[in-house]
Amino acid sequence: MPSFTTVTSHLVPLPAENVDTDQIIPARFLKVTDKNGLGASLFCDWRYLPDGSPNPDFVINEPASQGAQILIAGDNFGSGSSREHAPWALTGWGLKAIISTSFADIFKSNSLKNGLLPVAIPKDVHAKLLAIVNADRAAKVTIDLPTQTVTLPDGSTTTFPIDDFAKHCLLNGIDQLGYLLSFDAEIAKYEQRA
Repeated sequence: MPSFTTVTSHLVPLPAENVDTDQIIPARFLKVTDKNGLGASLFCDWRYLPDGSPNPDFVINEPASQGAQILIAGDNFGSGSSREHAPWALTGWGLKAIISTSFADIFKSNSLKNGLLPVAIPKDVHAKLLAIVNADRAAKVTIDLPTQTVTLPDGSTTTFPIDDFAKHCLLNGIDQLGYLLSFDAEIAKYEQRA
């Protein structure tokens, strides 16, 4: 997993509230155990028309969304069933962070374990940012994980919370297993004493 320090990017605005994991990645795509290719199925039922062609009215398909690394979502993003495939699909499309006012707990946990940063900001700041992005799709935001700040296009900043352990893992580009393996030498020494 690549380390995460800062990201500066334009945003994909998806202000719908209560977007659940089945909308992020429908259940029919959960048969895979490999992350590769899941980005093509992100928001599949919204993103594609019945004939399989891209839905030109869905925000991910708009030219202004291409290359974006940050999604600004509505409240309670990632609700519903637990599936690691949701953050896999989001990162597979190229996203590094999601900004919202709140996240479902399991989605948030799965995201942090898979290198996707969920950033919860106050509702007034979220509304201000969404208005800026809707007025100018090229407007950029900077998310700085070491200082836990979001810098809006107008230069104003806000902070966001994150668990210390999750922050450590993201900054170092390791998951929980990688964290445990970083103590391999100490574990070997202990085992030799026993």
